[in-house]
Amino acid sequence: MTFVAAAVCPHPPLLVPEVGRGEQVQARAAAVDAVRRLCAARPDRIVVVGDAPAETRYGPESTGSLAGFGVDLRVPLGRSAAGPAAGAAAIVEPALPLSLTVGAWLLASAGWSGDRSALGVPAGHSTRAAAGLGERLVAQVGRGERLALLVMGDGSARRTLKAPGGLDERAAAFDAAAAAALAGPDPAALLDLDPALATELLAAGRASWQVLGGALLAATRDDTPAEVWSSELTYDDAPYGVGYLVAVWNRGGA
Repeated sequence: MTFVAAAVCPHPPLLVPEVGRGEQVQARAAAVDAVRRLCAARPDRIVVVGDAPAETRYGPESTGSLAGFGVDLRVPLGRSAAGPAAGAAAIVEPALPLSLTVGAWLLASAGWSGDRSALGVPAGHSTRAAAGLGERLVAQVGRGERLALLVMGDGSARRTLKAPGGLDERAAAFDAAAAAALAGPDPAALLDLDPALATELLAAGRASWQVLGGALLAATRDDTPAEVWSSELTYDDAPYGVGYLVAVWNRGGA
């Protein structure tokens, strides 16, 4: 098995230009660049991980819509040129939630034409449940297969008075801890993020980040992650009172 790369991106609908309607969204360029770097790691398959109402696997025929944001735009996850993804018999084709819809848009914008699927993770999943999903993703990688993860997740939506949830003085420290863990890479620190606090701070990305943490720990059981993987945090800001983080992780020598 070879887990070779990961990218972490936020998923505001404004990231999609048709929704942003000309608004300058600085996180957009950072996110597209991160996904291009993910594709450059030459994975055989990319799994998009993001917030969803229920734990759900989505196949490449799944499609998301941005109609709820005033734009008649459908975004397909995209059919794999190499055939169905591994375990396709267990994959269903419901409509993609927002996080995975934006992830699908990023894959298309980065020019990814290879195999892909998606995994929806409820924001209320416990740390153990989220990390277990990441461990299973790595364990299911086929012999000789190169897996990459595109992890969609917003930080706290309570960074300023005008934020969707209003101001919570704990929000900046929570997002800073997540940013430091992504810059590490430090999967143990990701798993230390408090689910209850994340819920209070409206940090929808917590569970998805912890899927990533579980995946990296599973892939480096006999090694120190920071010695085997390189990482770069390329964006860290809260332009609308919501924490947006962009990071890229790569396995050395993979």
